[in-house]
Amino acid sequence: MPESPGGGDAGATPMTTGVEKPQTDQNAAEKTDADPPVLSKNAQKKLAKQQRFEAKKAEKKAAAKEQKRRDVERKRKEWEESLAGISEEERAKLLESRRSVRKERMEKRSLEKESKRERLTVAREQGQNVVVDLQFSHLMNPNEIHSLVQQVMYCYAVNGRCASPAHLWLTGCDGEMDSALKRIPGFDKWIIEKENRSYIEALCDRREDLVYLTADSETVLEELDLKKIYVIGGLVDRNRWKGITLKKAQEQGIQTAKLPIGNFMKMSSSQVLTVNQVVEILLKFLETRDWKTSFFAVIPQRKRCQSDSEGNAEDTLEEEHELNDYLTASKRKCVEEVPSNS
Repeated sequence: MPESPGGGDAGATPMTTGVEKPQTDQNAAEKTDADPPVLSKNAQKKLAKQQRFEAKKAEKKAAAKEQKRRDVERKRKEWEESLAGISEEERAKLLESRRSVRKERMEKRSLEKESKRERLTVAREQGQNVVVDLQFSHLMNPNEIHSLVQQVMYCYAVNGRCASPAHLWLTGCDGEMDSALKRIPGFDKWIIEKENRSYIEALCDRREDLVYLTADSETVLEELDLKKIYVIGGLVDRNRWKGITLKKAQEQGIQTAKLPIGNFMKMSSSQVLTVNQVVEILLKFLETRDWKTSFFAVIPQRKRCQSDSEGNAEDTLEEEHELNDYLTASKRKCVEEVPSNS
């Protein structure tokens, strides 16, 4: 942590018998200036909890990586042993069967990609427009920016799996946020609107259709309108910036609304959700036209009061792990389950 500027007396020390006392006071002042601010007990607990979480996360990641390496090595050995114990003719048949399975898998994957591309292309013309406002990167630290980028990745993945996806926009892709997004493998091929400009500039001809979704709004969103463009604030750790999205929308003179969460469930804390949770709720509503179903399918149990969680455990049991599962899968190379030496 950088030290604060010194505030000691720059004048000469008087030649008196009390010369030691001013010097001691100056040293004490310099020491105080150099020391970092003392955290409250609550802040210390939060910091310790975060450090434990990060350590456990790193440990689990390392263990998973090592387990994957062992599995690959085991399968390679099993494959080599199976080839070594058979005749040349049987070996040729096994290799041909393996190539056939691989070809079938590749064709299936290609069809899925083509279908996804078609759905997203149609959504560009006919789908519900949803904007993620990324102009808050200057308020976030590198870890928070990284977390937001992961949420954006998840938004695109979930949207691509929908039978009737929305048309996603990323606006304010500038500076550190732009650099982080471009590091995503395949980002340049995403069927999505990417704008360095703000949504106000990029959609200036549809300003009256903009609706900023913020938990601080007094207007409750009852229905989604295809003519409207819904804006979601891309900001992690909003507790530091309470009311910032509402204030921004009011200053710009655009409409605001909040999801009708309170009409269907009680939250254990605030109603502020992550970007990917809001996007998934909107996508679920587009599919079902039912807010309650959408909320219970997406909002994790840990964010609900106990009474609302009971009876819906099965719907959200995997919700907290789904993001990490997708992110892990997205980084995995497309390799065969059993390595081939052929």
